[in-house]
Amino acid sequence: MTVVVRLFAGLRERAGWSSREVEAATVADVWPALGLGDEPEGLLYAVNREYAEPGRELREGDEVALIPPVSGGAFRVTEEPLSLDAVVAEVADERAGGIATFTGTVRRQSRGREVTHLEYEAYAEMAEDVMGQIAADLLARHDLCAVAIHHRVGRVELGEASVVIAVSAPHRQAALEACREAIDTLKETVPLWKKEVYEGGEEWIGRGS
Repeated sequence: MTVVVRLFAGLRERAGWSSREVEAATVADVWPALGLGDEPEGLLYAVNREYAEPGRELREGDEVALIPPVSGGAFRVTEEPLSLDAVVAEVADERAGGIATFTGTVRRQSRGREVTHLEYEAYAEMAEDVMGQIAADLLARHDLCAVAIHHRVGRVELGEASVVIAVSAPHRQAALEACREAIDTLKETVPLWKKEVYEGGEEWIGRGS
């Protein structure tokens, strides 16, 4: 089968091209067909903008995106205060025509009660991996340059940022859509839990809040 292969980031630079047709019957056949040496550990595949396992059979004309593992501090769970400037710097790219950001802050009122502060807990190692998977999915489905997500854990005071997301893209619409999808997906999938502390009580809210 002839399929279209797309490369991103370090893989694209390593190969010297971003898109090429190759012959492959399954996802597992794609990397050997590229002639780029050993397959990177943690490489993810997407077929027609959906994650795919190596054993998936391919059809004529399928698009196979190879998503390299993300390294560095682009996906971070931290007890330190968050910096919007730092997150924006991580997605800076000369190809970008726009950078969309989202900053989630602690509000005074929630569920009809007065909040004094929030406390976040996370399975940090898994949370950062899931953030990377969210970014890989967004890169496979949108025309983006980069994605960065930072989330606080521990005590977060009123008005402070609990999560900051930045997405850069050649065009603003892709950046805006991907940024919205990132926060919606993060709330549903990342192992983070939130305790709302009120005047006279407290409650664990959990994911999706």
